[in-house]
Amino acid sequence: MTRRILGAAIVVIVAAALLLAAWPQLFGLERQPGVAQVVSLRGLAAAVSGVGVIAFLLIALISRRMRRLAGTLALMLLVFTGVGAAVLATRGTTPAGFQTKAEADITVLSWNTLGDAPGAAEIARLALAQHADIVALPETSAATADAVKQVMTQGGSPMQRLSVSFDQVSKSHTTSLLISGHLGGYLVDDSHGSTRSLPSVVAVPVDGDGPTIVAAHPVSPVPGEMADWRQGLSWLADRCTGDTIVAGDFNSTLDHYAGLTTATATGDGDLGACFDGARAERSAGIGTWPTSLPEQLGTPIDHVMATGGWTFVGFRVIGNEDGAGSDHRPVVAQLRPAG
Repeated sequence: MTRRILGAAIVVIVAAALLLAAWPQLFGLERQPGVAQVVSLRGLAAAVSGVGVIAFLLIALISRRMRRLAGTLALMLLVFTGVGAAVLATRGTTPAGFQTKAEADITVLSWNTLGDAPGAAEIARLALAQHADIVALPETSAATADAVKQVMTQGGSPMQRLSVSFDQVSKSHTTSLLISGHLGGYLVDDSHGSTRSLPSVVAVPVDGDGPTIVAAHPVSPVPGEMADWRQGLSWLADRCTGDTIVAGDFNSTLDHYAGLTTATATGDGDLGACFDGARAERSAGIGTWPTSLPEQLGTPIDHVMATGGWTFVGFRVIGNEDGAGSDHRPVVAQLRPAG
């Protein structure tokens, strides 16, 4: 009798944990400690769960006493694995190709460089190869961003550089933003404040003609930083109004934005009134961090988003820079004025 009660308790506890990990939005817990980290790694969680299925099936075959419990746990893990795989498949792991760039299109590149790790020459080479009009560079010093600007200008793509630094001690405390000269002059607008712990840049057009551009870098959801992480996501949602393009290391996935969306004429945004380029172009299941894990197992925390005045006509996670020194993969998006 005691063994049956214990077995039933184990089943109930595991079932509750798996349900919470599969869809914490049901309980409003997607931004709580522990849950936030697990749900961001859906691919890895599904892979580990798949291994668990095999392990419990073997136990069920070997042990008669454990057969019923092990078989039940194997079935529950199989369902969890299937749900995780289905969510990733729905969000997309096979991106569509880019369209021919029209005159009004804007190409946005984002790369968290882990404190200038790839070097200015490599960052500029990638930006030029992608014909980037906007380059969001979290964890990139002003000096390196200036060097990137110089190389790009020499390469025929004049850029302006804007940076926000919280201090000069750690390069992770600086976020830089490069904007093509053909988009007009931009300046930093500090009236909105910033994300805490790590800075984000809000750039507005000098003459008022053009989108607000945000280079985003809310702090990661680690112990001691959860409150600032949640503030960063709320701050980004508040920036997603009007005519806005946001790019950077969001340290969060689509699972974390429940309750932070805004209804628009074309449906609810993914974050505030912003729509996620990866979801729009069926790439939101591809991991951008860390580069030490395959794309299928990583977490898609690097984003390009825009409000409804823009349509995504291309998005790609760049996977051939994994050896460049950063722990993030760059992402590039092509945006076109809606209509």
